[in-house]
Amino acid sequence: MSVLETIIISIIEGLTEFLPVSSTGHMIIAEAICGVESTDFVKAFTVIIQFGAILSVVVLYHQRFFKSWRFYKTLIIAFLPAGVVGILLGDKIDALLENVPVIAAMLILGGIFMLFADKLFAKTTENQAVTDKKAFLIGCCQCIAMIPGVSRSMATTVGGMAQQLTRKHAAEFSFFLAVPTMFAATAYKFYQLLKEPDGQAILADNIGTLALGNLVAFVVAFFAMKLFVEVLTKYGFKPFGYYRIVVGSAILILLALGYNLNII
Repeated sequence: MSVLETIIISIIEGLTEFLPVSSTGHMIIAEAICGVESTDFVKAFTVIIQFGAILSVVVLYHQRFFKSWRFYKTLIIAFLPAGVVGILLGDKIDALLENVPVIAAMLILGGIFMLFADKLFAKTTENQAVTDKKAFLIGCCQCIAMIPGVSRSMATTVGGMAQQLTRKHAAEFSFFLAVPTMFAATAYKFYQLLKEPDGQAILADNIGTLALGNLVAFVVAFFAMKLFVEVLTKYGFKPFGYYRIVVGSAILILLALGYNLNII
């Protein structure tokens, strides 16, 4: 990967990871346009740079992250469903990542759903505390995002709204839940890369690329979260819904035109 390709992919990761638009779908288009070869390192890179994105959550919300042990307990409870499903169905989930039409379809269907999400989950409560029960149910919603193209951010934010959280609180809890979830995914992908026969050599040769990718993802994700909260609070899900439909349709059009969209 060139420096320019590294920066482009990292910007897309940082921007789309916390927006309800599916980072996977955007990676497909970016790699197709840039002509990035889908090597083992590229696949690992697009996951490992999530560390930079989750670090931005900790920095932006540092007062919440270092407030009480109760906060960590809630995140662990919310993380458990996806952790269990990921262990049990990891191979099948990886297989779905190679199915580009599925990703495009999920983008479009998710976009249509988001056009009506605000009305479906308009009811909120004055008490915005995330109880253990609410955390677990939001965590169950996160499991849906294991279908590529659904978007983890969309699933967990809508899950929070279904538990009568406001848009803002639901989005923020989605950010918080991303930390253990994406850290686990990053650590696992890092471990997989090291297990490869030449994994350590690949890592040593590309350490600068990983450092640059994490730095760019950190900066972009920091501002992307603020953007998401502002747009979601003011306009709701509709702008993101329309955008998802456009991106999903673009992928289907590229496939119809014969473009080889190698999945990351």
